[in-house]
Amino acid sequence: MATYKSKPAKVNRNINELYERFSDMSRLQSTLDELPAEQRSQIGDIEFTSDSLKIVTPQVGEIKFVIKEKIAPNKIVFGTESSPVPLTMEVCMTPDGDQVTEVETRIDVEIPAIVRPIIGPQLQKAADKFGELITGLSL
Repeated sequence: MATYKSKPAKVNRNINELYERFSDMSRLQSTLDELPAEQRSQIGDIEFTSDSLKIVTPQVGEIKFVIKEKIAPNKIVFGTESSPVPLTMEVCMTPDGDQVTEVETRIDVEIPAIVRPIIGPQLQKAADKFGELITGLSL
């Protein structure tokens, strides 16, 4: 099992408000749709439903993450429905005062050690990008 973590990011929202926002992913679709075209193109092809998100990338194709577990107000765990390898992604939230929350994304994936040097950097990039996406959609 390999783990890839995003850099922690501070979001100017109360942890309970942020948790509620991410526990129903469909709320994020409208925020995503309202982004300027330039920002939207940088994010890529992402679609949200109430309990899932679908990402389409040229390198991997389509990956669908479904909410598998919710631990209010600190963690939401996603699992994959369509992935070449078993993979989970956690969004971890920690309060940093009353109106600030620190957010970190963690990806756990079962890949053979021999291919980690090849795939690892792409997964680290994915963890960082998803962390940035969450921070951007939280505003």
